[in-house]
Amino acid sequence: MSARIPPAPARAAHVRASDVHVSYGGRPVLAGVDLVAGRGERVAVVGENGRGKTTLLRVLAGDLPVDRGEVHRAGSVGVADQQLPLGPADTVGALIDLELTAVRAASARLERAADALAAGGPGAADAYAEALAAAEAVDAWDADRRVEVSLAALDAVADRTRPLGTLSVGQRHRVRLACLLGAGHPVLLLDEPTNHLDASGLDHLTERLRAHPGVVVLVSHDRALLADVATSVLDLDPSSDGRPRAYGGGYAAYVEARRAERARWEALHAEQLAERQRLADDLSAARNRLRDNWRPAKGHGRHTRATRAPGLVRAVHRRQEDLAAHVVAVPSPPARFTPPELPGHGGNLLRADGVTVAARLARPVDLAVGSGDRLVVTGANGAGKSTLLAVLAGDLEPTAGRLTRARPVRVGRVGQESAPPDPRTPARLYGEHVARSGVPAPELGDLGLLDHHDLHRPVAELSVGARRRLDLALVLAGRPHVLLLDEPTNHLSAALVDELTAALDRTPAAVVIATHDRQLLRDTRSWPRLAL
Repeated sequence: MSARIPPAPARAAHVRASDVHVSYGGRPVLAGVDLVAGRGERVAVVGENGRGKTTLLRVLAGDLPVDRGEVHRAGSVGVADQQLPLGPADTVGALIDLELTAVRAASARLERAADALAAGGPGAADAYAEALAAAEAVDAWDADRRVEVSLAALDAVADRTRPLGTLSVGQRHRVRLACLLGAGHPVLLLDEPTNHLDASGLDHLTERLRAHPGVVVLVSHDRALLADVATSVLDLDPSSDGRPRAYGGGYAAYVEARRAERARWEALHAEQLAERQRLADDLSAARNRLRDNWRPAKGHGRHTRATRAPGLVRAVHRRQEDLAAHVVAVPSPPARFTPPELPGHGGNLLRADGVTVAARLARPVDLAVGSGDRLVVTGANGAGKSTLLAVLAGDLEPTAGRLTRARPVRVGRVGQESAPPDPRTPARLYGEHVARSGVPAPELGDLGLLDHHDLHRPVAELSVGARRRLDLALVLAGRPHVLLLDEPTNHLSAALVDELTAALDRTPAAVVIATHDRQLLRDTRSWPRLAL
């Protein structure tokens, strides 16, 4: 259990962004972003990969100018991004001193002000009061102790003489995060802070963020952290009017509000499409009347024909104008994840008896997977979770023990890492995969995993998240009886993970998951566990 740390006062803490626009190479990344946060507020910034979450943090930190809009900050800013500001030859102590620069400066200013006050110089009392307030704002006297506590709680290297180049990426990340949590910055900007943290480190981070008296702006794929700490959410994903949306009430309230807004968006778009179709049908009917029905009954003269024709022509023109004037103002909502129906299969599908893999899965594993079964495999890194799933998929031979698969059972596995980048497009890769499998499958675009633009770009040009979506699509195309998912939340947006979790609950196929994701573990708490 981590030691409790009293929060720093954070007397001045405020962040405001108004109508922020940022483009890269002519491509809009942020458009019309508004954000306001004061003391005690913790804003979660969410959205698909590539929506500009990290860009927004850089804008708020003052590291990136905006093309249009305004940004205001009050109070010193602590930033935890994915890049360290020091080189491999620098030490842990140098990193701590760098992150505590504001604290050191406040302490030095207070000492100078105290000397001036003792000397009785003019204005010394006011200068001392200002310096004291600045030192209290970051609780300068307790900063080093807070850093030490966070270093221990995050299992970070505390040896200040240790060169950063001798630390792993995870160790360097934990040292920096500990510095930021202890520095007492009134404003914290955190980009994926849960990377490289174990369970106790996650608990400490959650506790410190909830106790932070200033402003926190947080980007994270960790839905459990967002649920535990966020007081509001800024969603950068597309909306019905094209602008980002802000939601109050925390993460759970955001999820419900987003679901309701999505339903309204889909209904309004469907209504506008239906109205456009009605106008098109009216125009078609008017044209048919002009072509076929303007001729009067036999026995009527030319005068009757001449008087009827202009009215029919005017009717066609009116309907053409109505159709031209009607604009489908509401854009198409993003496609929902729509997986294919996976098959069930009676009886046992897979059985492992005493399975081990040398140097990777030491303890013998016995398990049976039947039709419709659910199983969550848990364990520390290196316990063999990924190895077990590879054995169950038939991709890895066990060193000892036996794996039995019923016939004709199909097993699909989504691994932690995507295949090497491919020059083919997702559409071509998926089509070839379906042709080889011989299993009827929906079109790739119908799954709601990739947008139209990504379907026809080389896989090598896709983001990590888009490649992860393609991995899932390829496995689902085989319509497996047993679905094996290794850390399925990696690189996927929170919205897609929620939709995937709901689909897994409904499918008649058997599902086996290996995960560290705390929210997925909460969502599957009724599933049986296999602890390695």
